Amino acid sequence: MRDLISIRDLSKKDVESFLSEAAKMEKLIGTPKSELLKGKVVANMFFEPSTRTNMSFQAASKRLGAKIMTFYPNTSSVAKGETLADTVRMIDGYADALVIRHPLEGSVRFAADLADNPVINAGDGGNQHPTQTLIDLYSIKKLKGKISGLKVTLLGDLKHARAMRSLLYGLGMFGAEVTLVSPTSLRMEEDIIRETKEKFGTSVTQTSEISLKGCDVLYVCRIQKERFSDQYEAEKIQKEFRVDLDLVKFAPKDLAILHPLPKVDEIPPEVDHDPRAKYFEQAKNGVPVRMAVLYKCIKG
Repeated sequence: MRDLISIRDLSKKDVESFLSEAAKMEKLIGTPKSELLKGKVVANMFFEPSTRTNMSFQAASKRLGAKIMTFYPNTSSVAKGETLADTVRMIDGYADALVIRHPLEGSVRFAADLADNPVINAGDGGNQHPTQTLIDLYSIKKLKGKISGLKVTLLGDLKHARAMRSLLYGLGMFGAEVTLVSPTSLRMEEDIIRETKEKFGTSVTQTSEISLKGCDVLYVCRIQKERFSDQYEAEKIQKEFRVDLDLVKFAPKDLAILHPLPKVDEIPPEVDHDPRAKYFEQAKNGVPVRMAVLYKCIKG
């Protein structure tokens, strides 16, 4: 049994093992052989709203034959003041694995230190989202056949998006070239970039200008308008950092456009019909990848 808290806890060999297992799980979906976790119970503990992560973990658990136990903080003893520590210890006694999303950074690692059963990080504040990174890497490899040497652009609010932090590290691990495109005020933290460069020798470029020339993968995340005190400034930036048909028209024909979702204004609906838009396929990949995570964390 093992926990999955951060992509930084994994070696390249570990990540490759997850991706390989996910490919097997994708082929097993819908077959009797997929009942690999029959008799197991998975607790979904989401202290923050979630659609894709929550639903795909539920689908992954059920595809593997496991039972789902859903925790609702608003109708639990948390509403009465029960601590996270007590809640984790209690549910750990009921389930074989805990999938936790929490608004506080470091909260899931704290939970893992308390629990006897595997704990999987489904997002802790603006910190880490390791299963999303595995989905992203799996999607890129599936679409492009490789990750090494690809030119990948990460576009949007890179300061607050936890998916982007984990993804930069994962892309660096596999030898991609990365361009970070964001408003100056929303650039990724320097220590995260420095760590990736020093550990993997990754080529990382920062800019505020959008250029898709020679780009293999464009990964977009939304500008988090709610974090701005000046809403006029937020709307101005949203309009500038937008992937619309005018921009896509001049992009490479084999470009893959990804997004962790939900998307709001940064990619208008008409782009969804462009064959280069792969974000719904990316979201679908969440099921086999999270099947692999559950299986490897619970069974070893």
